Amino acid sequence: MARPTALNPTVEQVTGRIRERSRQRRKLYEAHMAAQHQQGVHRGELSCGNLAHGFAGCDHAGDKDRLKLTNSANLGIVSSYNDMLSAHRPFEDYPAILKEAARGMGSTAQFAGGVPAMCDGVTQGMPGMELSLFSRDVIAMATAVALSHNMFDAALYLGICDKIVPGLFIGAARFGHLPAVFIPGGPMPSGLPNDEKARVRQLYAEGKVGREELLEAESRSYHSPGTCTFYGTANSNQLMMEMMGLHLPGASFVNPGTPLREALTRYAAEQAVRNTEQSGNYRPFYRQIDERAIVNAMVGLLASGGSTNHTLHLVAMAAAAGVTIDWDDFTALSAVVPSLTRIYPNGSADVNHFQAAGGMSLLIRELLGAGLLHGDIPTVFGTDLTAYTQEPFLDDGKLVWREGPTESLDREVLRPVDDPFAPTGGLVVLDGNLGRGVIKVSAVKPANRIVEAPVRIFDDQNQVKAAFESGELDRDVVVVVRFQGPKANGMPELHKLTPFLGVLQDRGYRVALVTDGRMSGASGKVPAAIHVTPEAVDRGPLARLREGDVVRLDAERGELTALVDAAEFASRGIIEPNLERYHFGMGRELFGGFRHLAAGAELGAGVFGGFEAEVLARELEKIGQEDQ
Repeated sequence: MARPTALNPTVEQVTGRIRERSRQRRKLYEAHMAAQHQQGVHRGELSCGNLAHGFAGCDHAGDKDRLKLTNSANLGIVSSYNDMLSAHRPFEDYPAILKEAARGMGSTAQFAGGVPAMCDGVTQGMPGMELSLFSRDVIAMATAVALSHNMFDAALYLGICDKIVPGLFIGAARFGHLPAVFIPGGPMPSGLPNDEKARVRQLYAEGKVGREELLEAESRSYHSPGTCTFYGTANSNQLMMEMMGLHLPGASFVNPGTPLREALTRYAAEQAVRNTEQSGNYRPFYRQIDERAIVNAMVGLLASGGSTNHTLHLVAMAAAAGVTIDWDDFTALSAVVPSLTRIYPNGSADVNHFQAAGGMSLLIRELLGAGLLHGDIPTVFGTDLTAYTQEPFLDDGKLVWREGPTESLDREVLRPVDDPFAPTGGLVVLDGNLGRGVIKVSAVKPANRIVEAPVRIFDDQNQVKAAFESGELDRDVVVVVRFQGPKANGMPELHKLTPFLGVLQDRGYRVALVTDGRMSGASGKVPAAIHVTPEAVDRGPLARLREGDVVRLDAERGELTALVDAAEFASRGIIEPNLERYHFGMGRELFGGFRHLAAGAELGAGVFGGFEAEVLARELEKIGQEDQ
């Protein structure tokens, strides 16, 4: 196992800053979790009628007998399974595997509940995408409902894609007195090379190939059960779970339907039983996930050029565990964390190539060796993070772990710390008179990272397509798409714009995107200032922009500025849009309360923040009075 060196001073400083900022909030969180633990599992205190309801559905006599006795561990399974979406399809068989593994440990497992799982790849550019971000908070609430019966001694979380893992994490954090193991499904085998897929998309945007050719290319890319193989939010999720020690070592990127994948799934249930209080080795989520684990996730994202969506999700996830992070923390860490991977859209390789080149074990080994990770965090594996430099293998059918590679097998995909692709991380926070936003620069060539040009303003992404097709954007241009934030319309991804903007850039124009919406977790080669906050509908500066204003986006210096006289800019009125077209149809009317309650992007764009702040203030005041 790798021995971590002394912690990098910046990582140590950022961690200390987060710890101090979160002190009171974290204290309250730990107090709540300790109280929930003290109350115990209701299964042992339920009336006979209540308990009978709790195991009436069991079709295995041994499970009923164990649940009647109440002295063995019972695992709650929360799953995002559906058979429409490739990433979630493998989870169909998991409950039976997990139940059998639990029985082998003298325990039980019950399917506690399912959570919704939607795919941004299906809803991209469609009204349903406006439910996407808020689905994270729905998943968190569905997780709470699933576990609310309090029949469980530990929980198994089956999720993989964009909003699903963050939602499950938030739910797990609020049931933090339970040991938790996150179980992935793995990526599909490699299909059409990513460069070729991008080429066909761009040809389609230019009208040079038809829909039939486009659909064929997409079908060859997304072709079987498993996660999409590009490095977007789904695969960033898996990396973060492993960096925080919530996966088994090396579990993230093993393909579905393989013997090794099934062996890891079985072991996850067995390990969850080992982590319960009944085992005498109680490892609850709330004692495992603290500011150190959150910093590890941030470092992993930066080193790998991970999804920009996590500048929203990770903020909300940390908050659920009583930890307060902000974009300045990302900025500080990005300055010292080198870029170590090139996975599409940051390169041509996919996650299967990354896995073959050395994968998570080598990435963690390199970051630990450079003092960029907290190696001393507790993990579900029963060790600290140093064990995660190992890889799983089958030895005569038995699951074992061995030390992973010490050198990359493909330096075009994965590099060591002393020879990185870039000396800093792949994320930059932008600031200026247009607000604050983030940009993923790992896929943007240095020559394209500074754009200064007149703006063309749109209030809907479909307007951009029309302007592109009419030739109105054939010039140096900063495309502004506003009123796309969480309060306006749920903050949909605007990845549909990528091919059009890419064509303009390839034609030699200086092009950038500025928006209070999101881009895909696979944000690509065009510089895009996203998540701009305050959002336009919340009287943010984007609502003061006018056609022809010159905007400077400088990803090297972290600048996002309208080059307009300050007094004039401040005196301008705020554009008041009609947003009704975003608020009805496709179920969007059900999410009016979410839009009303949504916090700003830097606060995680979630619906829980306001309530939590009120509760926090009351509880801290109470704690203060008790201390006196």
